[in-house]
Amino acid sequence: MRYSVGFPAGKLTAPRPRLPRLPALDPDSPTSFRRDVRVIGIVGVAHGLSHFFQLALPPLFPLLRAEFDVSWTLLGALVGAFYAASGVTQFIAGFVVDRIGARPVLLSGLALLAGGTALASLVPGVGWLFPVVLLMGVGNGVFHPADFAVLNASVAPARLGYAYSMHGVGGNLGYAAAPVVSYALAAAFDWRVALACMGAAGLVALAVVASQRAFLTSHRAPDAHAHTVRGSLSLFLQPAIALCFGYFVVQTMASVGLQTFLPSALNSGFDVPLALAASAVTAYLLGGTGGILAGGFLAARTRRHDVVAVTGLLAAAALLAVVATGAVPLPLLIALFAVVGFVLGTTGPSRDLIVRNATPKGAAGRVYGFVYSGLDLGAMLGPVWFGLMLDHGLGREMFYVVAGLLVLAVGTVVRVRRALVAA
Repeated sequence: MRYSVGFPAGKLTAPRPRLPRLPALDPDSPTSFRRDVRVIGIVGVAHGLSHFFQLALPPLFPLLRAEFDVSWTLLGALVGAFYAASGVTQFIAGFVVDRIGARPVLLSGLALLAGGTALASLVPGVGWLFPVVLLMGVGNGVFHPADFAVLNASVAPARLGYAYSMHGVGGNLGYAAAPVVSYALAAAFDWRVALACMGAAGLVALAVVASQRAFLTSHRAPDAHAHTVRGSLSLFLQPAIALCFGYFVVQTMASVGLQTFLPSALNSGFDVPLALAASAVTAYLLGGTGGILAGGFLAARTRRHDVVAVTGLLAAAALLAVVATGAVPLPLLIALFAVVGFVLGTTGPSRDLIVRNATPKGAAGRVYGFVYSGLDLGAMLGPVWFGLMLDHGLGREMFYVVAGLLVLAVGTVVRVRRALVAA
C-alpha cells in the first residue's frame, strides 16, 4: 500500500530538524545483530515490568475484599479505572512519541507504575486506591507506542517477528510473576508490605533500564507539530486500522477477564479449590509465553498472519466452551488452561505484524497509540462485566462469554485482511 500526505503550497517551509542517526538495519551485520538483541532485550524487560505492575494489585483482591468488606464489582471497577486512564494516555502517548521520541516517554511511564504501586501500600481505605490506580494507568499507557516505536526504528525488518515475539514474552513473564510475587509477599507479611516491596523493586528496575537509554532510540516525525487529533482522524478511520482497534477491544475483554477472574470463576462456578484455580492462571500465563515464542517463528515464516491469528482464536474459543460445560476433570484443568494460553499466545506476534502492515510510514506512534488504546478499553470493560457476572453467580457462564468474544475477534481479523487487500 502507498500512503501520502499532502500539504498546501508554501506551508512547512522551515528546515527539517536534524534527526538522530540510527544504526543501519543490515540483518547480516554482526554489529546490527548484537544491537538488535540488546534493544529487544531492554524493550522486553520494560514491557515485562509494565505487565507485572498491571497484575500487582488484582491477586490481593480477596484480602482487600475481606478487610474493607467491598463487592467484586467495586474491585473490578478498580481494574476498569486503571485501564481507562491507560487507554486515554496511550492515545495521547502516540502523538508524544512521534514528537519527542520514545525514551523519555517510556522511562516516565515506568516511574509512575513503580511509584504508584508503592503509594498504594499507604492508602487508608479502598476508595483511596482509585486515584492511585489512575496514576498507575497513566504510566501503563505509554508502553505500546514507545516500545513499538523503538523496535520498528532500531531492529532489522527480518528480525521484527522475533522482536515482537520477545516483546510479548516479556509481557507474559511479567503477568506470570506478578501473582506469585504479590500473593507470596502478602502471605508472608501483609498486602501493604507486598505493594511497598514491589514498588521499591520497580524503582530499582527503572534505574537499570535508564542506564541503557542509548538503546531506546526511535524516529521522530519531522512534521510532528502538524499531527493533531483532528488531522489524524482520517488515518484512524481507515478500515484496516479501525478494525485493528476493534480487535483489541474484544480480544482484550476476553483475555483480561480470564487473567483477572479465572480463579474466582472456577471456584464459584465449578467448586474448584482456590489453590488449584490459582494454579490454572499461572498455567494459562506460562502457556501463553510458550505460545508467543512459537508465534514469533510462525510470524517470521509466513505472510498469512491472519491465518495464524484466526486459528489460535478459534482453538481457544472451542476449549473454553468445553470448560463451560463442566466436562473437564480436575486433574486436566491446569493442562487445558496451559493449552488455552498457548494457542492464544501464538496469535500475538502475527497480530502485531498485522497492525504494522496497516500502518503508514511515519505514523507509527499515532497508529500504535490509537490501536492499542483499544486494548485498554477492552481491559476497562471486561473486568466490570465479569465482576457483575460473578456477583450474580454466573461463574460458569463467564467462559461462554469469553469464547464468544474470541469468535467475534476472528471476524475483525478476517475483515482486516480484506481491507488491506482492497486498499
